[in-house]
Amino acid sequence: VKAAVFGSFLYQGQICMSTERIVVDEKIADAFVAKFAAKSAELPMGDPMKNAACVIGPMVAKESGPRINAMIEDALAKGAKLACGGKAEGAVMPATIVDHVKPGMKIYDEETFGPITTVVRVKGVDEAVAVANDTAYGLSAGVFGGDVHRAYTAALRIDCGSVHVNGATVQNEAQAPYGGMKDSGYGRFDGRAVIDEFTELKWITIE
Repeated sequence: VKAAVFGSFLYQGQICMSTERIVVDEKIADAFVAKFAAKSAELPMGDPMKNAACVIGPMVAKESGPRINAMIEDALAKGAKLACGGKAEGAVMPATIVDHVKPGMKIYDEETFGPITTVVRVKGVDEAVAVANDTAYGLSAGVFGGDVHRAYTAALRIDCGSVHVNGATVQNEAQAPYGGMKDSGYGRFDGRAVIDEFTELKWITIE
């Protein structure tokens, strides 16, 4: 729950690594969503210039609100449910969780880039991996489980530039090769990888 809150709502969810979808086994989904919603509902929102305790500040542009609201309306019309939060008013929006999200809803496929995340319920590891890979994007992911080896095995199957076992999606370290797969860009930066990306090999002979 702590990692989900951090990954979903840090900087109002306006990070490339933000947690857009949370894939949860249906066996624990009700308990997880209840705790996740309760924690998220506690995050104060508003203008950080007026309230230093504010955690969820305004989004980058007032146009973000109507765009995200349209995704919420589409999802609710197709069977999704709000676990907490609600619609945006311009650039201001509370921490919002949309539960029971399924393929066919706009919010299932599109990046929200706001303080909103989704919960997709699945049966077992195979379906969880399939849903994790059912996206055009592949920048950052996380796999949580009590059996680290089992979680690591699942992480190997996810098409993503970085996968963190028992860690949030929002992570970056200067020595680690960072970058995505599929529509999440190409190449890697940081560490040795950035030298390779910005260097051209050249062969010179003297005879």
